[in-house]
Amino acid sequence: MHKDGVETNVELIEKYLRKTDWIIRKKGREILSHMNITDPQFIALQHIVNNQQLTIGELSQRMSLACSTITDLIDRMEKNELVLREKDEQDKRVVRLKVQPKGNEIVKQVLKKRREYLSEKLTDLSENEKELLLKGLKHLYNVMIEESVKED
Repeated sequence: MHKDGVETNVELIEKYLRKTDWIIRKKGREILSHMNITDPQFIALQHIVNNQQLTIGELSQRMSLACSTITDLIDRMEKNELVLREKDEQDKRVVRLKVQPKGNEIVKQVLKKRREYLSEKLTDLSENEKELLLKGLKHLYNVMIEESVKED
């Protein structure tokens, strides 16, 4: 914030991106209350869906949680038929996580609910405004992803 107390455009953009993301995620997760899955399990499930065949160690790093915590989480998810542990075909010492059909269906339903909510909220925007918003978000994403690739 500037010394005169006025937020800069960057501060406002960050603030509204964060708030928008939180609302969309909250709406999507409302569906979880009707299923046998917790928020941490859903977050883990998304990581596994988006990064096929993760190990528990890799999931632990992505979620910034201890391996023992992730192991307990995966135990419960496996019991609820959301994921499976499978031996790596190249290295039998490595165990990979695989999403079960039930886990895929939960992610699909939550994403559908998020998109329906967002679609409903975008109805007052003109097609041109939607295109400008999309163009700006894509550009921001591309700049950020290029930067993260350079850092790796």
